[in-house]
Amino acid sequence: MKFPILTTAIAGMMVWSAAAQTTSAPKPAAAPAPRTADGHPDLSGVWWTGGDVGGRGYGGGRGGGRGAGRGPAATPPPTFAGLYTPDAQVKAKKMKDKDDPSLGCVPTAFGTLNVGMFDVGAVGQIVQTPKFVIALTETYHGFQIIPTDGRPHRDDIIPSWRGDAVGHWDGDTLVVDKTNFTDNTWISAEGRVSFHSDELHIVERYRRVDANTLEIEATLEDPKVLTKPWVVPKQTLVLAPFDQIMELNCSSAEVKSLIDAVQ
Repeated sequence: MKFPILTTAIAGMMVWSAAAQTTSAPKPAAAPAPRTADGHPDLSGVWWTGGDVGGRGYGGGRGGGRGAGRGPAATPPPTFAGLYTPDAQVKAKKMKDKDDPSLGCVPTAFGTLNVGMFDVGAVGQIVQTPKFVIALTETYHGFQIIPTDGRPHRDDIIPSWRGDAVGHWDGDTLVVDKTNFTDNTWISAEGRVSFHSDELHIVERYRRVDANTLEIEATLEDPKVLTKPWVVPKQTLVLAPFDQIMELNCSSAEVKSLIDAVQ
């Protein structure tokens, strides 16, 4: 029996439930970030926000992961769509859940939880080699190969859903530059109207703080639809208690019930 992709994703994440533990003893300091043979921090590992979908520690919500403000006095950070130009606002008001490209198994251009390697899911994996950093996501067979050997963007490839990425090290921070996007995806999914243009430009900064913690910052520019760049709230991820992500397939047959439900 097949289940819709979102139901499958939620069920899959529930398998990896991490029970919350409390103790009165001080928490020991985390070990320093591991390093590769060339001296750079090793970003490899499975990363998440620290809990199940909808559970404790999960970034959840429309504001993003742990980097989002909390408390009654906190001002919600702006969203991508919150910076739309007047013309883009008019277009957005005409769109509904049924227009979400992810219902047709199309990935996002960025990530629903404000983390690029999450895409439509809530967990991602990084594999690092001397020449590449490879970001994997569980949903839609997603991956991005990021060269780190100084090569420029490729000018001989067609635009793609996730863009063309190149990276370089700024000290201990990996800086990833993404361009050459199609204009038929959204920035996030699950009904969050967030279309963009083919001039989308994303810069991400990855820093492994210690053995268990990864910080990610990002800035998205799109002069065709935004009044100014969107500075994404800093996301703090933790190393998951498992070392492989799962395969969550998506097909038009599996999501047909979801499409019908939002017509």
